[in-house]
Formats: sequence, C-alpha cells, structure tokens
Amino acid sequence: MKDNIIIMDTNILFSGLYSSTGASYQILRLLNAKKIKPVISTTLLFEYEDVLKREQTVLKLSHKQVDIVLDNICALSKFQEIYFLWRPYLKDPKDDHVLEVAVASKTKTIVTHNIKDFKGVGKFGIKAITPGNYLEGIK
Repeated sequence: MKDNIIIMDTNILFSGLYSSTGASYQILRLLNAKKIKPVISTTLLFEYEDVLKREQTVLKLSHKQVDIVLDNICALSKFQEIYFLWRPYLKDPKDDHVLEVAVASKTKTIVTHNIKDFKGVGKFGIKAITPGNYLEGIK
C-alpha cells in the first residue's frame, strides 16, 4: 500500500466530482475502494472545502453533499500534522502547503493536473504526476 499513498491536489478532487469520465474520477473510485490512500492536512482539507463549496453549483452538489464528500475523504485519508514549513518554495505560494504535506508525511507522489506548479519538488524526493500517468503507473 505504501506505493499507493498520495497527496491529492484539489484540482483532482474537483475534476473527479465534476466529471465521471476522466482519470480524476478513477482516482476517487480507487480512494473509495481503499486501493489508494490520500494524505491530508488541515490546510489541504480547508482548501478542498473552500473550492467545493464555492463551486457547488457547478458541481451540482448541495452544501450537505459537499460536507458528506469531505467527511468521506477524512475517513479514507491519513491525517498529517505539519511541523515545519518549506515556504516559499514553489512558483505559486498557494501550492506550498501541498508540498509541506508531502514532505512531512514522506509521501513520494503528488497527483495534480498542474505539473508545472510543482516544478522542483524532485529535490525532496517527490514527483508530481497527472492522474492519467498515475493510473498507468499502478496498473
């Protein structure tokens, strides 16, 4: 299971809830089937909540349904406290907390649609990978 522990960027969660035809949806299915285990932090969970609630109309989800999704993610994830900060490191400072979770939890994979935003994470022994490439790699 260690190879199947990931950091799931917010765009994967949003995309997987928005469309059931892409790789992000398949990531969510694997999460639900307990075949992958995401690692989250308080900051990452709050980001998930902010984006999902702000976009709930687009996602066709009620406020309560968003809360259920978040509760399920919490139940299926490993929680990681952050003891140190790597900020600023990434081009977009809003993504630094994702890198911090990966470093603190020793998670080697960040699954994201925004690979370019995670340029340089290899310095920490971490790779940023698209959901499609991730799925190919675990087959």
